[in-house]
Amino acid sequence: MRNIPLAYKPACGIDRRGSGPAPSRLATSLTLAAMSLGYGVVQLDVTIVNTALNAIGTSLGGGVAELQWVVSAYTIAFAAFILTAGALGDRIGAKRIFIAGFALFTAASVACALAPNAAALISARCVQGLAAAILVPNSLALLSHAYADEKARGRAVGIWAAGASVALTAGPFVGGGLITLVGWRSIFLVNLPIGLAGLWLAWRFAGETTRSAQRGIDLPGQVTAVAALGFLAGAIIEGGSLGWSSPFVIAGFAVFAIFAVLFVWREARAPQPMLPLRLFKNRMFALTSLIGLLVNVAIYGLIFVLSLYFQQINGLSPFETGLAFVPMMGAVLPVNLIAPRVTEYVGAPATIAAGAVLSAAGCVATLGIAADTSYWAICLQLIAMSTGLGLLVPPLTSTLLGSVEKSRAGIAAGVLNATRQTGSVLGVALFGSLVGQSAAFMAGLHASLVIAAGVLLTAAVAILWSTSTNLSRVGRPDS
Repeated sequence: MRNIPLAYKPACGIDRRGSGPAPSRLATSLTLAAMSLGYGVVQLDVTIVNTALNAIGTSLGGGVAELQWVVSAYTIAFAAFILTAGALGDRIGAKRIFIAGFALFTAASVACALAPNAAALISARCVQGLAAAILVPNSLALLSHAYADEKARGRAVGIWAAGASVALTAGPFVGGGLITLVGWRSIFLVNLPIGLAGLWLAWRFAGETTRSAQRGIDLPGQVTAVAALGFLAGAIIEGGSLGWSSPFVIAGFAVFAIFAVLFVWREARAPQPMLPLRLFKNRMFALTSLIGLLVNVAIYGLIFVLSLYFQQINGLSPFETGLAFVPMMGAVLPVNLIAPRVTEYVGAPATIAAGAVLSAAGCVATLGIAADTSYWAICLQLIAMSTGLGLLVPPLTSTLLGSVEKSRAGIAAGVLNATRQTGSVLGVALFGSLVGQSAAFMAGLHASLVIAAGVLLTAAVAILWSTSTNLSRVGRPDS
Protein backbone atom coordinates (compact mmCIF):
# COMPACT_ATOMS: atom_id res chain seq x y z
CA MET A 1 0.00 0.00 0.00
CA ARG A 2 3.04 2.29 0.12
CA ASN A 3 3.27 2.93 -3.62
CA ILE A 4 -0.24 3.77 -4.68
CA PRO A 5 -0.43 4.89 -8.33
CA LEU A 6 -1.40 8.53 -8.79
CA ALA A 7 -4.59 7.53 -10.58
CA TYR A 8 -5.82 5.87 -7.39
CA LYS A 9 -5.11 8.79 -5.10
CA PRO A 10 -7.95 11.03 -3.96
CA ALA A 11 -8.71 13.90 -6.33
CA CYS A 12 -7.23 16.32 -3.87
CA GLY A 13 -4.21 14.16 -3.07
CA ILE A 14 -3.22 16.38 -0.14
CA ASP A 15 -2.47 15.55 3.46
CA ARG A 16 -4.54 18.13 5.38
CA ARG A 17 -1.73 18.56 7.90
CA GLY A 18 0.45 20.10 5.18
CA SER A 19 2.60 17.01 4.53
CA GLY A 20 2.22 13.75 2.67
CA PRO A 21 1.65 13.11 -1.03
CA ALA A 22 1.74 16.00 -3.43
CA PRO A 23 -1.57 17.25 -4.83
CA SER A 24 -2.76 15.89 -8.14
CA ARG A 25 -2.65 18.12 -11.19
CA LEU A 26 -6.45 18.40 -11.11
CA ALA A 27 -6.48 19.50 -7.47
CA THR A 28 -3.71 22.00 -8.12
CA SER A 29 -5.53 23.46 -11.13
CA LEU A 30 -8.83 23.76 -9.27
CA THR A 31 -7.04 25.32 -6.30
CA LEU A 32 -5.70 27.90 -8.73
CA ALA A 33 -9.25 28.42 -10.02
CA ALA A 34 -10.56 29.03 -6.50
CA MET A 35 -7.76 31.48 -5.72
CA SER A 36 -8.38 33.30 -9.00
CA LEU A 37 -12.07 33.64 -8.16
CA GLY A 38 -11.12 35.06 -4.76
CA TYR A 39 -8.81 37.66 -6.23
CA GLY A 40 -11.15 38.25 -9.15
CA VAL A 41 -14.17 39.13 -7.01
CA VAL A 42 -12.00 41.57 -5.07
CA GLN A 43 -10.93 43.32 -8.28
CA LEU A 44 -14.43 43.16 -9.76
CA ASP A 45 -15.67 45.49 -7.07
CA VAL A 46 -13.07 48.08 -8.06
CA THR A 47 -14.21 48.68 -11.64
CA ILE A 48 -17.85 47.77 -11.24
CA VAL A 49 -18.28 50.35 -8.45
CA ASN A 50 -16.43 53.03 -10.39
CA THR A 51 -18.91 52.58 -13.22
CA ALA A 52 -21.79 53.05 -10.76
CA LEU A 53 -20.47 56.21 -9.08
CA ASN A 54 -22.78 58.64 -10.86
CA ALA A 55 -25.83 56.42 -10.32
CA ILE A 56 -25.00 55.96 -6.63
CA GLY A 57 -24.54 59.71 -6.20
CA THR A 58 -27.87 60.43 -7.86
CA SER A 59 -29.70 57.79 -5.82
CA LEU A 60 -28.20 58.37 -2.37
CA GLY A 61 -27.07 61.99 -2.70
CA GLY A 62 -23.68 63.56 -2.05
CA GLY A 63 -20.84 64.96 -4.10
CA VAL A 64 -17.39 63.80 -5.12
CA ALA A 65 -16.22 63.50 -1.49
CA GLU A 66 -19.01 61.02 -0.64
CA LEU A 67 -18.22 59.02 -3.77
CA GLN A 68 -14.56 58.96 -2.77
CA TRP A 69 -15.59 57.46 0.57
CA VAL A 70 -17.64 54.76 -1.19
CA VAL A 71 -14.47 53.72 -3.00
CA SER A 72 -11.98 54.50 -0.23
CA ALA A 73 -13.88 52.78 2.60
CA TYR A 74 -13.28 49.53 0.75
CA THR A 75 -9.61 50.15 0.06
CA ILE A 76 -8.84 51.55 3.53
CA ALA A 77 -10.19 48.41 5.21
CA PHE A 78 -8.45 46.30 2.57
CA ALA A 79 -5.08 47.93 3.17
CA ALA A 80 -5.34 48.22 6.95
CA PHE A 81 -6.43 44.65 7.74
CA ILE A 82 -4.49 42.73 5.12
CA LEU A 83 -1.39 42.24 7.29
CA THR A 84 -3.41 40.81 10.15
CA ALA A 85 -5.26 38.60 7.67
CA GLY A 86 -1.96 37.23 6.40
CA ALA A 87 -0.82 36.58 9.96
CA LEU A 88 -4.11 34.80 10.72
CA GLY A 89 -3.51 32.59 7.72
CA ASP A 90 -0.05 31.72 9.00
CA ARG A 91 -1.43 30.98 12.48
CA ILE A 92 -4.72 29.20 11.77
CA GLY A 93 -4.21 27.99 8.22
CA ALA A 94 -4.66 29.90 4.98
CA LYS A 95 -7.47 27.65 3.76
CA ARG A 96 -9.65 28.21 6.81
CA ILE A 97 -9.15 31.96 6.69
CA PHE A 98 -9.67 32.13 2.92
CA ILE A 99 -13.03 30.33 3.17
CA ALA A 100 -14.14 32.61 6.02
CA GLY A 101 -13.17 35.66 3.99
CA PHE A 102 -15.12 34.49 0.94
CA ALA A 103 -18.24 33.94 3.06
CA LEU A 104 -17.90 37.39 4.65
CA PHE A 105 -17.37 39.09 1.29
CA THR A 106 -20.50 37.46 -0.12
CA ALA A 107 -22.60 38.53 2.88
CA ALA A 108 -21.25 42.10 2.75
CA SER A 109 -22.14 42.28 -0.94
CA VAL A 110 -25.78 41.61 -0.03
CA ALA A 111 -25.58 44.36 2.58
CA CYS A 112 -24.26 46.78 -0.05
CA ALA A 113 -27.15 45.92 -2.36
CA LEU A 114 -29.66 46.62 0.42
CA ALA A 115 -28.05 49.84 1.73
CA PRO A 116 -30.75 52.49 2.35
CA ASN A 117 -28.36 55.46 2.43
CA ALA A 118 -24.77 56.50 1.80
CA ALA A 119 -23.66 55.84 5.39
CA ALA A 120 -24.96 52.27 5.28
CA LEU A 121 -23.31 51.68 1.91
CA ILE A 122 -19.97 53.03 3.13
CA SER A 123 -20.20 50.81 6.23
CA ALA A 124 -20.94 47.72 4.14
CA ARG A 125 -18.07 48.63 1.84
CA CYS A 126 -15.79 48.65 4.90
CA VAL A 127 -16.84 45.07 5.65
CA GLN A 128 -16.25 44.14 2.02
CA GLY A 129 -12.77 45.61 2.29
CA LEU A 130 -12.08 43.58 5.43
CA ALA A 131 -13.14 40.42 3.59
CA ALA A 132 -11.01 41.36 0.59
CA ALA A 133 -8.06 41.75 2.97
CA ILE A 134 -8.64 38.17 4.08
CA LEU A 135 -8.98 36.78 0.55
CA VAL A 136 -5.95 38.18 -1.25
CA PRO A 137 -2.93 37.30 0.93
CA ASN A 138 -4.29 33.88 1.77
CA SER A 139 -4.99 33.12 -1.88
CA LEU A 140 -1.33 33.84 -2.61
CA ALA A 141 -0.21 31.76 0.37
CA LEU A 142 -2.29 28.83 -0.90
CA LEU A 143 -0.78 29.25 -4.37
CA SER A 144 2.71 29.29 -2.92
CA HIS A 145 1.82 26.12 -1.00
CA ALA A 146 0.41 24.39 -4.07
CA TYR A 147 3.27 25.32 -6.44
CA ALA A 148 6.66 24.52 -4.96
CA ASP A 149 8.61 25.05 -8.20
CA GLU A 150 9.57 28.71 -8.77
CA LYS A 151 8.86 28.69 -12.49
CA ALA A 152 5.51 26.95 -12.04
CA ARG A 153 4.64 29.37 -9.25
CA GLY A 154 5.47 32.33 -11.48
CA ARG A 155 3.13 31.03 -14.19
CA ALA A 156 0.42 30.29 -11.63
CA VAL A 157 0.67 33.85 -10.32
CA GLY A 158 0.31 35.05 -13.90
CA ILE A 159 -2.92 33.05 -14.28
CA TRP A 160 -4.09 34.26 -10.84
CA ALA A 161 -3.52 37.85 -11.96
CA ALA A 162 -5.21 37.08 -15.29
CA GLY A 163 -8.33 35.96 -13.42
CA ALA A 164 -8.43 39.35 -11.78
CA SER A 165 -7.93 40.94 -15.19
CA VAL A 166 -11.02 39.15 -16.48
CA ALA A 167 -12.94 40.65 -13.58
CA LEU A 168 -11.47 44.09 -14.21
CA THR A 169 -12.45 43.83 -17.87
CA ALA A 170 -15.93 42.46 -17.27
CA GLY A 171 -16.68 44.86 -14.40
CA PRO A 172 -17.36 48.05 -16.38
CA PHE A 173 -19.28 46.27 -19.15
CA VAL A 174 -21.38 44.04 -16.87
CA GLY A 175 -21.83 46.81 -14.32
CA GLY A 176 -22.91 49.35 -16.90
CA GLY A 177 -25.44 46.93 -18.35
CA LEU A 178 -26.84 45.98 -14.96
CA ILE A 179 -27.15 49.61 -13.88
CA THR A 180 -28.99 50.49 -17.09
CA LEU A 181 -31.36 47.51 -16.93
CA VAL A 182 -31.86 46.93 -13.20
CA GLY A 183 -30.15 49.64 -11.15
CA TRP A 184 -26.89 50.14 -9.28
CA ARG A 185 -27.81 47.77 -6.45
CA SER A 186 -27.59 44.80 -8.79
CA ILE A 187 -23.83 45.23 -9.26
CA PHE A 188 -23.23 43.83 -5.78
CA LEU A 189 -25.47 40.81 -6.28
CA VAL A 190 -23.25 39.41 -9.05
CA ASN A 191 -20.81 38.47 -6.28
CA LEU A 192 -23.18 35.79 -4.97
CA PRO A 193 -22.60 33.06 -7.60
CA ILE A 194 -18.88 33.85 -7.66
CA GLY A 195 -18.71 33.53 -3.90
CA LEU A 196 -20.55 30.23 -3.83
CA ALA A 197 -18.35 28.74 -6.55
CA GLY A 198 -15.14 29.93 -4.90
CA LEU A 199 -16.21 28.61 -1.51
CA TRP A 200 -16.93 25.13 -2.85
CA LEU A 201 -13.72 24.87 -4.89
CA ALA A 202 -11.55 26.05 -2.01
CA TRP A 203 -13.22 23.70 0.47
CA ARG A 204 -13.01 20.71 -1.85
CA PHE A 205 -9.59 21.04 -3.50
CA ALA A 206 -7.27 23.45 -1.69
CA GLY A 207 -4.69 21.97 0.67
CA GLU A 208 -4.24 23.52 4.08
CA THR A 209 -0.97 25.30 4.79
CA THR A 210 1.28 24.53 7.73
CA ARG A 211 0.00 26.24 10.84
CA SER A 212 2.30 28.33 13.03
CA ALA A 213 0.61 28.31 16.43
CA GLN A 214 3.17 30.75 17.79
CA ARG A 215 2.19 33.40 15.25
CA GLY A 216 0.51 36.10 17.32
CA ILE A 217 -1.96 38.85 16.40
CA ASP A 218 -0.73 42.39 16.97
CA LEU A 219 -3.90 44.24 18.02
CA PRO A 220 -2.21 47.56 19.01
CA GLY A 221 -0.43 47.57 15.66
CA GLN A 222 -3.71 46.87 13.89
CA VAL A 223 -5.51 49.73 15.65
CA THR A 224 -2.77 52.26 14.89
CA ALA A 225 -2.60 51.11 11.24
CA VAL A 226 -6.34 51.60 10.73
CA ALA A 227 -6.26 55.00 12.43
CA ALA A 228 -3.22 56.23 10.49
CA LEU A 229 -4.57 55.23 7.08
CA GLY A 230 -8.10 56.43 7.85
CA PHE A 231 -6.98 59.89 8.98
CA LEU A 232 -4.60 60.24 6.02
CA ALA A 233 -7.29 59.37 3.49
CA GLY A 234 -9.83 61.56 5.26
CA ALA A 235 -7.52 64.57 5.30
CA ILE A 236 -6.75 64.23 1.58
CA ILE A 237 -10.37 63.65 0.58
CA GLU A 238 -11.76 66.51 2.63
CA GLY A 239 -8.88 68.76 1.55
CA GLY A 240 -10.38 68.84 -1.93
CA SER A 241 -13.70 70.23 -0.68
CA LEU A 242 -12.78 72.16 2.49
CA GLY A 243 -9.44 73.50 1.28
CA TRP A 244 -5.94 72.47 2.32
CA SER A 245 -5.71 75.25 4.92
CA SER A 246 -8.84 74.06 6.74
CA PRO A 247 -8.18 73.37 10.46
CA PHE A 248 -10.01 70.06 10.07
CA VAL A 249 -7.70 68.98 7.24
CA ILE A 250 -4.55 70.13 9.02
CA ALA A 251 -5.66 68.29 12.17
CA GLY A 252 -6.26 65.17 10.09
CA PHE A 253 -2.70 65.20 8.77
CA ALA A 254 -1.36 65.82 12.29
CA VAL A 255 -3.29 62.88 13.76
CA PHE A 256 -2.11 60.70 10.87
CA ALA A 257 1.50 61.59 11.66
CA ILE A 258 1.01 60.70 15.32
CA PHE A 259 -0.55 57.32 14.57
CA ALA A 260 2.06 56.58 11.88
CA VAL A 261 4.86 57.17 14.39
CA LEU A 262 3.05 55.05 16.98
CA PHE A 263 2.63 52.26 14.43
CA VAL A 264 6.33 52.16 13.58
CA TRP A 265 7.26 52.40 17.27
CA ARG A 266 4.93 49.53 18.12
CA GLU A 267 6.12 47.32 15.26
CA ALA A 268 9.78 47.87 16.20
CA ARG A 269 9.16 46.69 19.76
CA ALA A 270 6.33 44.15 19.52
CA PRO A 271 7.35 40.53 20.22
CA GLN A 272 5.24 39.42 17.24
CA PRO A 273 4.63 42.52 15.11
CA MET A 274 1.90 42.78 12.52
CA LEU A 275 4.54 44.14 10.14
CA PRO A 276 7.98 42.61 10.84
CA LEU A 277 10.24 45.54 10.00
CA ARG A 278 13.21 43.22 9.53
CA LEU A 279 11.64 41.99 6.29
CA PHE A 280 12.53 45.35 4.79
CA LYS A 281 16.23 44.63 5.30
CA ASN A 282 15.85 42.54 2.15
CA ARG A 283 16.26 45.19 -0.55
CA MET A 284 14.13 43.41 -3.13
CA PHE A 285 11.29 42.90 -0.65
CA ALA A 286 11.33 46.58 0.33
CA LEU A 287 11.59 47.74 -3.27
CA THR A 288 8.75 45.61 -4.65
CA SER A 289 6.53 46.79 -1.79
CA LEU A 290 7.29 50.43 -2.64
CA ILE A 291 6.68 49.86 -6.35
CA GLY A 292 3.33 48.25 -5.56
CA LEU A 293 2.30 51.42 -3.71
CA LEU A 294 3.46 53.78 -6.47
CA VAL A 295 1.80 51.83 -9.28
CA ASN A 296 -1.57 51.77 -7.53
CA VAL A 297 -1.43 55.48 -6.73
CA ALA A 298 -1.19 56.11 -10.46
CA ILE A 299 -3.47 53.52 -12.04
CA TYR A 300 -6.34 53.25 -9.57
CA GLY A 301 -6.39 56.98 -8.91
CA LEU A 302 -6.76 57.54 -12.65
CA ILE A 303 -9.51 54.91 -12.98
CA PHE A 304 -11.53 56.86 -10.41
CA VAL A 305 -11.17 60.27 -12.07
CA LEU A 306 -11.64 58.87 -15.59
CA SER A 307 -14.93 57.31 -14.45
CA LEU A 308 -16.09 60.75 -13.34
CA TYR A 309 -14.74 62.32 -16.55
CA PHE A 310 -16.70 59.97 -18.80
CA GLN A 311 -19.95 60.42 -16.89
CA GLN A 312 -19.89 63.97 -15.52
CA ILE A 313 -17.90 65.78 -18.23
CA ASN A 314 -18.66 63.71 -21.36
CA GLY A 315 -22.18 62.81 -20.25
CA LEU A 316 -21.83 59.09 -20.93
CA SER A 317 -24.31 56.67 -19.41
CA PRO A 318 -23.09 53.93 -17.02
CA PHE A 319 -23.28 51.40 -19.86
CA GLU A 320 -21.33 53.65 -22.22
CA THR A 321 -18.78 54.26 -19.49
CA GLY A 322 -18.44 50.52 -19.05
CA LEU A 323 -17.82 50.11 -22.76
CA ALA A 324 -15.22 52.88 -22.63
CA PHE A 325 -13.21 50.94 -20.04
CA VAL A 326 -13.40 47.55 -21.80
CA PRO A 327 -10.40 48.08 -24.15
CA MET A 328 -8.32 49.45 -21.28
CA MET A 329 -9.11 46.60 -18.92
CA GLY A 330 -9.16 43.96 -21.63
CA ALA A 331 -5.52 44.63 -22.49
CA VAL A 332 -4.43 43.50 -19.03
CA LEU A 333 -5.47 39.85 -19.44
CA PRO A 334 -3.27 38.74 -22.36
CA VAL A 335 -0.32 40.72 -21.01
CA ASN A 336 -0.69 39.03 -17.59
CA LEU A 337 -0.33 35.69 -19.35
CA ILE A 338 2.70 36.81 -21.37
CA ALA A 339 4.48 38.54 -18.48
CA PRO A 340 5.88 35.38 -16.79
CA ARG A 341 7.48 34.23 -20.05
CA VAL A 342 8.92 37.69 -20.70
CA THR A 343 10.35 37.58 -17.19
CA GLU A 344 12.04 34.26 -17.90
CA TYR A 345 13.94 35.86 -20.78
CA VAL A 346 14.83 39.36 -19.55
CA GLY A 347 14.43 39.06 -15.78
CA ALA A 348 11.88 40.44 -13.33
CA PRO A 349 13.44 43.90 -12.78
CA ALA A 350 13.58 44.70 -16.50
CA THR A 351 10.00 43.48 -17.00
CA ILE A 352 8.71 45.55 -14.06
CA ALA A 353 10.55 48.65 -15.28
CA ALA A 354 9.26 48.21 -18.84
CA GLY A 355 5.68 47.97 -17.58
CA ALA A 356 6.03 51.10 -15.45
CA VAL A 357 7.57 53.10 -18.33
CA LEU A 358 4.83 51.98 -20.73
CA SER A 359 2.10 53.08 -18.30
CA ALA A 360 3.88 56.41 -17.73
CA ALA A 361 4.07 56.95 -21.49
CA GLY A 362 0.32 56.40 -21.70
CA CYS A 363 -0.24 59.05 -19.02
CA VAL A 364 1.96 61.60 -20.78
CA ALA A 365 0.28 60.92 -24.13
CA THR A 366 -3.13 61.61 -22.54
CA LEU A 367 -2.21 65.12 -21.36
CA GLY A 368 -3.92 66.65 -24.39
CA ILE A 369 -7.34 65.49 -23.15
CA ALA A 370 -10.05 68.16 -23.04
CA ALA A 371 -13.74 68.27 -22.13
CA ASP A 372 -14.74 67.61 -25.74
CA THR A 373 -12.00 65.12 -26.64
CA SER A 374 -13.21 62.13 -28.63
CA TYR A 375 -12.94 58.81 -26.83
CA TRP A 376 -11.04 57.33 -29.78
CA ALA A 377 -8.40 60.04 -29.46
CA ILE A 378 -7.40 58.68 -26.04
CA CYS A 379 -8.23 54.98 -26.41
CA LEU A 380 -4.70 53.86 -27.30
CA GLN A 381 -3.23 55.85 -24.45
CA LEU A 382 -5.58 54.18 -21.96
CA ILE A 383 -4.63 50.77 -23.35
CA ALA A 384 -0.94 51.62 -22.90
CA MET A 385 -1.54 52.45 -19.22
CA SER A 386 -3.25 49.14 -18.52
CA THR A 387 -0.82 47.12 -20.64
CA GLY A 388 2.03 48.37 -18.49
CA LEU A 389 0.11 47.35 -15.37
CA GLY A 390 -0.52 43.88 -16.77
CA LEU A 391 3.15 43.46 -17.60
CA LEU A 392 4.57 44.40 -14.21
CA VAL A 393 2.16 42.85 -11.68
CA PRO A 394 3.00 39.12 -12.13
CA PRO A 395 6.80 39.51 -11.85
CA LEU A 396 6.35 42.03 -9.04
CA THR A 397 4.24 39.57 -7.06
CA SER A 398 6.37 36.52 -7.80
CA THR A 399 9.60 38.39 -6.98
CA LEU A 400 8.31 39.51 -3.61
CA LEU A 401 7.11 36.01 -2.71
CA GLY A 402 10.46 34.58 -3.77
CA SER A 403 12.38 37.06 -1.60
CA VAL A 404 11.23 35.51 1.70
CA GLU A 405 11.13 32.01 3.12
CA LYS A 406 7.95 30.06 2.36
CA SER A 407 6.84 30.03 5.99
CA ARG A 408 6.36 33.80 5.73
CA ALA A 409 4.47 33.73 2.43
CA GLY A 410 1.25 34.92 4.08
CA ILE A 411 2.76 37.99 5.70
CA ALA A 412 4.81 38.76 2.58
CA ALA A 413 1.73 38.66 0.37
CA GLY A 414 -0.04 40.80 2.95
CA VAL A 415 2.67 43.46 2.85
CA LEU A 416 2.58 43.69 -0.94
CA ASN A 417 -1.17 43.98 -1.08
CA ALA A 418 -1.27 46.38 1.89
CA THR A 419 1.12 48.72 0.11
CA ARG A 420 -0.78 48.37 -3.16
CA GLN A 421 -4.13 49.09 -1.53
CA THR A 422 -2.62 51.98 0.41
CA GLY A 423 -1.56 53.30 -2.98
CA SER A 424 -5.15 52.94 -4.20
CA VAL A 425 -6.44 54.86 -1.19
CA LEU A 426 -3.93 57.66 -1.74
CA GLY A 427 -4.55 57.76 -5.50
CA VAL A 428 -8.35 58.01 -5.18
CA ALA A 429 -8.08 60.52 -2.34
CA LEU A 430 -5.47 62.72 -4.03
CA PHE A 431 -6.74 62.65 -7.61
CA GLY A 432 -10.35 62.89 -6.44
CA SER A 433 -9.51 66.00 -4.42
CA LEU A 434 -7.86 67.56 -7.49
CA VAL A 435 -11.03 67.19 -9.59
CA GLY A 436 -13.47 67.83 -6.72
CA GLN A 437 -14.55 71.22 -8.01
CA SER A 438 -16.41 70.94 -11.33
CA ALA A 439 -14.98 74.23 -12.64
CA ALA A 440 -11.45 72.91 -12.15
CA PHE A 441 -12.11 69.32 -13.23
CA MET A 442 -9.93 69.31 -16.36
CA ALA A 443 -7.04 71.07 -14.62
CA GLY A 444 -7.27 68.47 -11.87
CA LEU A 445 -7.31 65.65 -14.42
CA HIS A 446 -4.20 67.03 -16.12
CA ALA A 447 -2.44 67.34 -12.75
CA SER A 448 -3.42 63.75 -11.96
CA LEU A 449 -1.88 62.51 -15.21
CA VAL A 450 1.37 64.37 -14.49
CA ILE A 451 1.58 62.95 -10.97
CA ALA A 452 0.78 59.45 -12.21
CA ALA A 453 3.51 59.59 -14.85
CA GLY A 454 5.98 60.85 -12.25
CA VAL A 455 5.37 58.09 -9.74
CA LEU A 456 5.47 55.40 -12.44
CA LEU A 457 8.81 56.64 -13.76
CA THR A 458 10.09 56.75 -10.18
CA ALA A 459 9.14 53.08 -9.82
CA ALA A 460 11.01 52.18 -13.03
CA VAL A 461 14.15 54.06 -12.00
CA ALA A 462 14.08 52.51 -8.52
CA ILE A 463 13.95 48.90 -9.74
CA LEU A 464 16.65 49.44 -12.38
CA TRP A 465 18.92 51.31 -9.97
CA SER A 466 18.58 48.60 -7.35
CA THR A 467 19.36 45.92 -9.91
CA SER A 468 22.47 47.68 -11.16
CA THR A 469 23.84 48.15 -7.63
CA ASN A 470 22.87 44.80 -6.13
CA LEU A 471 21.98 42.37 -8.89
CA SER A 472 23.03 39.32 -6.92
CA ARG A 473 20.19 39.84 -4.42
CA VAL A 474 17.34 39.68 -6.97
CA GLY A 475 15.01 36.81 -6.16
CA ARG A 476 17.25 35.51 -3.33
CA PRO A 477 15.25 34.23 -0.33
CA ASP A 478 15.65 36.24 2.81
CA SER A 479 17.89 34.47 5.22
